[in-house]
Amino acid sequence: MRKILSLTLGVAMAFACSEKAVEVDYTQLTDEERLEIAKEIAKNTIIVDGHMDLPFRMYNQGNTMTGEVYDFINRQESGNIDYVRAMEGGMDAPFMAIYIPAGYQDRGGAKDLADTLIMMVERLATTWPDKIALAKSPEEIEANFKKGLLSLPMGIENAAAIEDDLSNVEYFYNKGIRYMTLTHGKDNLVGDSSYDDAETHGGLSEFGKEVVAEMNRLGMIIDVSHITDKTFFDVAALSKAPIVATHSSARKFTPGFERNVSDEIIQKIAEKDGMVMITFGGSFLDQAYSEKNSANRAHIAAWLEENGLTRRDEAAQEYINEYMEANKPTVHVSKVAEHIDHVVKLVGIDHVGLGSDFDGVGDSLPEGLKDASMYPNLIAELLKLGYSRADIEKICYQNFFRVWKAVEAAAGK
Repeated sequence: MRKILSLTLGVAMAFACSEKAVEVDYTQLTDEERLEIAKEIAKNTIIVDGHMDLPFRMYNQGNTMTGEVYDFINRQESGNIDYVRAMEGGMDAPFMAIYIPAGYQDRGGAKDLADTLIMMVERLATTWPDKIALAKSPEEIEANFKKGLLSLPMGIENAAAIEDDLSNVEYFYNKGIRYMTLTHGKDNLVGDSSYDDAETHGGLSEFGKEVVAEMNRLGMIIDVSHITDKTFFDVAALSKAPIVATHSSARKFTPGFERNVSDEIIQKIAEKDGMVMITFGGSFLDQAYSEKNSANRAHIAAWLEENGLTRRDEAAQEYINEYMEANKPTVHVSKVAEHIDHVVKLVGIDHVGLGSDFDGVGDSLPEGLKDASMYPNLIAELLKLGYSRADIEKICYQNFFRVWKAVEAAAGK
């Protein structure tokens, strides 16, 4: 076995070093051989992930600016990312989502929360400067990678963070925010959310049109995850720069689920030289998984009503935990590769990337892709489908860097 693995790694390294090397046919290797090569690729290739919800998770655990700094540097039993698991998986630049729950749109405080979450990310970098650094450009990520540092770029999830003040877009850009997701769980002042049936604006609002123009002016990436189809096409018509879905999957696999992107939307994103970053949550990946989850929730709701209990009751919690564990749906890492493959077959290799939504989708992640240590498993699945090393480098970071630089260029930067 050691001879096989040595030969496999030798082939991989020979390919990397030879100017005229021929690409290995990875489909002819064993799963074990592919995984060893995938680990080598992950280690030596920059991997960018478009969306992780670690900041809000830290906030919920009390690791705010007045509390203890979150122990990101050591392996944690909970959550989906820490420094140790990032290094094991070859993760180099996870975008920290500055997530603003929709409730802040009504009660206020959205900008203050965003400021707090940004400072919490900054504190990780200042606490462990020998291991972590902020990043505001592709060039900074590349420089950090060469130094062996984990980059923490940032994006805002939910434009409610800017409240009703257009100048806050530039305020957050100056804070290091490099993309903004226009909505989240409810319609906001910018536009309509795919999770909200109200269709408050019938697409992008007048204020939203100003926001799109301002993001273009600044060189801030427009994230079209979470918005309705109508809002998307309004954005696509207005934006002078490429647009990105930082954490969405393909609707082909989940018919009727507007939160995922349709083939028509994928094609329009590609037409604008943007990209779709495939997210990992089970309900985003597989219709059967989603339907089983819905059936479980319906069963629990009916059982609670029949027994006159609420979810807070100890007896109810015990039943719910046992039932959900016994009836939990599953999905495999290979399904993520299928979504990537669908986008590639539809619009080409240049318009797809990774956007896990780690720490944001709960216990719904695929088998083989439960945390940041497991990116090699996904790379191995892509090798199995016939993707080359060059293809995988595009998926892992080159596509996103191209789009990011194009957004900056459109702003004259």
